[in-house]
Amino acid sequence: MSRQQTLSPTLGSRGAAVVAREAAVAAPNYAPLPVVLTRASGVWAEDVDGRRYLDMMSGYSAVSLGHGHPRILAALSEQAARLALTSRAYHTDRLAPWLETLTTLAGFDLALPMNTGAEAVETAIKAARRWGYRTKGIAQDRARIVVAQGSFHGRTTTIVGFSSEPAYRDGFGPFAPGFDAVPFGDAEALRAAIGPDTAAVMIEPMQGEAGIVIPPDGYLAAVRRACDEAGVLLVLDEVQTGLGRTGRLFAFQHEGVRPDVLILGKALGGGVLPVSAVLADRAVLGLMEPGSHGSTFGGNPLAAAVSKAALDVIVEERLPERAAELGAVLIERLSALRGPGVRDVRGRGLFVGVELDPAVLSAHEAAEALLRAGILTKETHETVLRFAPPLVISRADLDEGVDRILATLRALLPA
Repeated sequence: MSRQQTLSPTLGSRGAAVVAREAAVAAPNYAPLPVVLTRASGVWAEDVDGRRYLDMMSGYSAVSLGHGHPRILAALSEQAARLALTSRAYHTDRLAPWLETLTTLAGFDLALPMNTGAEAVETAIKAARRWGYRTKGIAQDRARIVVAQGSFHGRTTTIVGFSSEPAYRDGFGPFAPGFDAVPFGDAEALRAAIGPDTAAVMIEPMQGEAGIVIPPDGYLAAVRRACDEAGVLLVLDEVQTGLGRTGRLFAFQHEGVRPDVLILGKALGGGVLPVSAVLADRAVLGLMEPGSHGSTFGGNPLAAAVSKAALDVIVEERLPERAAELGAVLIERLSALRGPGVRDVRGRGLFVGVELDPAVLSAHEAAEALLRAGILTKETHETVLRFAPPLVISRADLDEGVDRILATLRALLPA
């Protein structure tokens, strides 16, 4: 496929027909960019009109292992042919090998498998509250959880109730009480918000949806100390940052802290299935009992086999190390954009945000221009372009992608 074919200026005729057909039957809860993808391999995707794109989004980290990784597809096919789903009403021979690998890698006693990231967050909230009542001794129905402003933990009604994004809350109340929001990155504000009824602090080590926001150095360590001093749990949501994205297996390792509860998802499914999990020691998750929580699909043998393969790939192909090495290249090269119209370039590993001045260039306009240049990305909060390619990306593909990004944005920004 020629380079000219990748530089489509518009949605093609086939794509336009698909978009129109979709609009007639799909609830309008998304506003996709004008492209209709039909196949992908590795880090490259193709639309229904035959144009090719470099994936710099990775499905919000769900495709960290690239599209159609052969080891993932082999595990998927082999297990689907054997046994895909039974529900947790029965034991299977796939759950233990997966959770043994996961708990060993993360350093926790137990894991509770779910499907989506939001489900895992809800599970962590339940686990933290139960610990608060049964272990800390908080009076029934009074447990509180400290969260961060700008956080994104999902869109269930409980979670959006403590979101600081109006669009996530509008028209969906009443919301569940029990959450106290403080500024992200302000350890003293967080410390002050912890009270006698606080069961846990729940934050992202880096905020993704908020615009790739990195807290000040020492923040996580200070939060860990505050939790220890107050006797509350530290819950870290690593649905987007976990499993190599930031250049370490887990983002909390950048500061050498350990959470009490760890939430994982997205990359855990190898890019082919929704898989999530909550991890903690027995003192927390051991308080669960039959009937206290569950999911028909959570921990199903197909998901377990695929996720086990995904974890093996992440470790054996040294994807966290690749993310650290190539992330440094990505940040350095994108930093050349700093100047009029570009307020900041920031990130860790292959998790990078370019913050634009909306008075000069909107992030949505920039994302559409990059789409025409054969780059898949997406704006967040109208001001930040996020770049998070699959961790398997080669240096050559990364350089080609950055070349296109620089050329496209420089044509739109003041000289």
